[in-house]
Amino acid sequence: MNGSFLRAALVVVLVAVAAVFYACTFIVSQTQSALVLRLGAVRAVKTEPGLYFKWFAPIETVTLLDNRILDLDLPAQEIIASDQKRLVVDAFTRYRISDPLRFYQAVNNIPRANSQLTSIVNGNVRSVLADATFVDVVRTERSRLMARIRDVVNREAARFGMTVVDVKLRRVDLPAANSAAVFQRMQTERQREAAEARALGGQQAQEIRARADRDATVIVAEAQQKSDEIRGQGEGERNRVFAEAFGKDPEFFAFYRSMQAYEASIKPGDTRMVLTPDSPFFQFFNGPNTQRGGGQAQSQAAPANPAPVPARP
Repeated sequence: MNGSFLRAALVVVLVAVAAVFYACTFIVSQTQSALVLRLGAVRAVKTEPGLYFKWFAPIETVTLLDNRILDLDLPAQEIIASDQKRLVVDAFTRYRISDPLRFYQAVNNIPRANSQLTSIVNGNVRSVLADATFVDVVRTERSRLMARIRDVVNREAARFGMTVVDVKLRRVDLPAANSAAVFQRMQTERQREAAEARALGGQQAQEIRARADRDATVIVAEAQQKSDEIRGQGEGERNRVFAEAFGKDPEFFAFYRSMQAYEASIKPGDTRMVLTPDSPFFQFFNGPNTQRGGGQAQSQAAPANPAPVPARP
């Protein structure tokens, strides 16, 4: 009986000790910082991870704050740039709690900090971008403007125990009413550039075509000249060969020329000639020795003009 009572008492004591230990301790992780509040006033700030002791509630309570970088999406706002262009800016910022005590005293919690930081960032985005042009915001000076906004916001956020890591513009658009006009103007400009490019290409094509035609004409003329020269040389060589052949055997040359004349003049469906059978043109039709048997006068006349020979094609 006494043993059972002692065991039960021991269990009760252990449970009570565990409850007191749990109520009087707290753990701070690597991503957190802790504020120990005694009756609502800050007694201590714990920034190092580990196990810490405190008085049990409600004498002391612990508020944990996140030390990691926090994201804050800002609502889109319309801004008028220095060149009177209306812009719709969609921005976001990232920040961290750098001073937990000041943060707790100034804004107390994350939602209130987000609300306060939103008004600060939006105001500075509006004032900085209002001094820049549309081209500066969209293309040329965007990084410099973002760095300027971050520095200005950091000076104001330091009062609330926060450090702004970055401020970025997610999108910068024209209002819907202006976008259509800008798109139409850009389309017209691109069409004009395309027409100029086509006109320039057509001009260059004509120049190339004219130059090619001129070169072709020159090449054909030079080739024709060279062809005429070669043809003239060939005809001269042919005449020389004929002259040598005539000097070696006048009778055979007269016979050969007459055969060429027969072949060129007597063709089916070609020009008709009416000649007497004893015409000198047909002197070789009566036999191979006709020219020799006809007398010395005919033998001498035949080589000079054996037959009317038409020009060879």
